[in-house]
Amino acid sequence: MNGEPIKNFAKLATTKNREIALRIMESGLNAINTKKVVSSFVSLSGDILSIKNKTFDLSKWNSIKIVGFGKSSCEAALALEDILGSRIKEGAVIGLSKEGCKYIETYKGTHPRPSLENLEAGERIKEIITGSDSKDLIIVIASGGGSALLCSDKGECESGIKLYDSFLKSGKTINEMNTVRKHLSTLKGGGLAKMAYPATVVGLIFSDVPGDNFADVASGPTYKDETTIDDAKKIIDENNLGEFNLIETPKESKYFDNVYNFVLVSNKIAVEAMALTVHELGFEPNIISTDLYDEVDKVLDKLFGAKKGGSVVLAAGEPSVIVPDKSGKGGRNLHMALKAIERGLIDGSSVFIPFASDGMDNSDASGAIVDKKTEEKINKLGIDVKDSLERFDSYPVFEKSGDMIITGPTGANVSDLMILLNGK
Repeated sequence: MNGEPIKNFAKLATTKNREIALRIMESGLNAINTKKVVSSFVSLSGDILSIKNKTFDLSKWNSIKIVGFGKSSCEAALALEDILGSRIKEGAVIGLSKEGCKYIETYKGTHPRPSLENLEAGERIKEIITGSDSKDLIIVIASGGGSALLCSDKGECESGIKLYDSFLKSGKTINEMNTVRKHLSTLKGGGLAKMAYPATVVGLIFSDVPGDNFADVASGPTYKDETTIDDAKKIIDENNLGEFNLIETPKESKYFDNVYNFVLVSNKIAVEAMALTVHELGFEPNIISTDLYDEVDKVLDKLFGAKKGGSVVLAAGEPSVIVPDKSGKGGRNLHMALKAIERGLIDGSSVFIPFASDGMDNSDASGAIVDKKTEEKINKLGIDVKDSLERFDSYPVFEKSGDMIITGPTGANVSDLMILLNGK
């Protein structure tokens, strides 16, 4: 994500309130810019590597290896190369696009459904960490999307596709899906830490999970898992997800004695940055939650129930949706924006922006900006809003109205973010 985050800013900023809301959105995206985050929290002076408030004397290790998975991993790997350079012995990371790294292999995988491309990267990651000893330092980049992008074997890859498709129809939360994912993999749920033992493992966590459930990021390859096979079975049975071959995650504490996890990015960081911008622009910020898992109507009730003149309501999470078998184009955020219009929640002073922080709301749009003018345009176009919502096909509506927000892939992912500006 380089330059101005919103590529069609000028086209969308047709009123002062719209411009303000878009500026608030950009401040949130800038706060989670992967390259900026790495350079802010990771530095090297001589042999001393500093990560947040902890230091590591690199002279104690014979080799440094870097592995990673998720939407931020390739960009983060490139930023780490700028810091560590030739000290890196080898590495492999998988994201949604390759980067021109010199010492670290980068792979382009698929998301949200895993594929054979993901499996190739997973096998290379296993090859790098297997056989490591106490003189190895392994830096692990774990970020949003890593649960799909990281595959330990063909069986997990196939099960991951089946699980994702089943969960779409259940409307359940990412936490529940990741509980099952941990028990399908030899890398997730602390499996990577076990495989790397007795090496020292440093986890750099770019969280996409609402709240502080950091062990769910990429299904927690560097965290000791608190869930069990029975927990996974219960979720599978309660939601009729089908048959899966489950394995237990490592519970022995020794595998985690030399593991250090650092959370570099979360949705709280994005929301707090937006709140600061709200204040600087002369409005009152009101953060209602960074942990929204409710279904879309309940999320809208909370957002619009908190509105008052001269304020900006901020929130983050992953609203629950149940997607029909034959759905259209667009994700949760476009759906939520259209739902707000259908329910008549948008008044003359309101500007509402729900958006995906990774820039891809199941489409090439990050989200939508909606106000009363949007509603008027949609009505004038004669669009059947209810039908579009039932078919989960909001993208064409905002494409026609001209209210889609385009950022392109941001290289970051901290869940969905929501802005409700209420004019003075």
